[in-house]
Amino acid sequence: MPFYLFALLVLLTACGEEAKEHIAPAIHERDSVSMMTSYGVNTLISDSGVIKYRIVTERWDVNTIRQPNRWEFMKGVFFEQFDEQFHVQAYIQADTAWYYDKLKLWKLRGRVRIRNNNGLLYRSEELYWDGLRHEFYSNVFSHVTTPERTLQGTYFRSDERMTHYTVSNSKGSFVPEQQTDDSSGAPADTTQQQEQAPMRPAAQKHAKTAF
Repeated sequence: MPFYLFALLVLLTACGEEAKEHIAPAIHERDSVSMMTSYGVNTLISDSGVIKYRIVTERWDVNTIRQPNRWEFMKGVFFEQFDEQFHVQAYIQADTAWYYDKLKLWKLRGRVRIRNNNGLLYRSEELYWDGLRHEFYSNVFSHVTTPERTLQGTYFRSDERMTHYTVSNSKGSFVPEQQTDDSSGAPADTTQQQEQAPMRPAAQKHAKTAF
């Protein structure tokens, strides 16, 4: 082959390679989620400059893409709740939890437990903690044990200190001087469904027992 034909063939091949486009795969929103992940967390949370809680968790994810914004605790969470003098008033724990920052609303799932200094033990599989109304509520079966009584019902509502609470469709008995066993044998929460933002409960009428 003459040299000039060989040179022309090489030039055409090089031009063809330069004209080839290299297109990267499309970027989806789920591939560019803005999220902070922390491990082995033990931190204090304040409200209006006053320390209110201690949070202990194995993993803490902050998701700013999904709406509303949320904190996710998929490995479980443990709280210490303080009064104004920084004394521990209650302990709260759950298998999984979500906190919706703009709503100031917690959703606790799995083996939810609350124990306060008055000897009250609360157990359920789901509980909401409303930071605007400063109350707890649940629409699933709940079990409340105090040194004087045991109650259970399908609707629960209480102030944040668990000193004034309401149980609907309840049944129970008085159990003086009875020790409470915190182990219910309930399985760990393994829910994998997509979490939706919860709604605050509207005013409802229930056959109720209040304390």
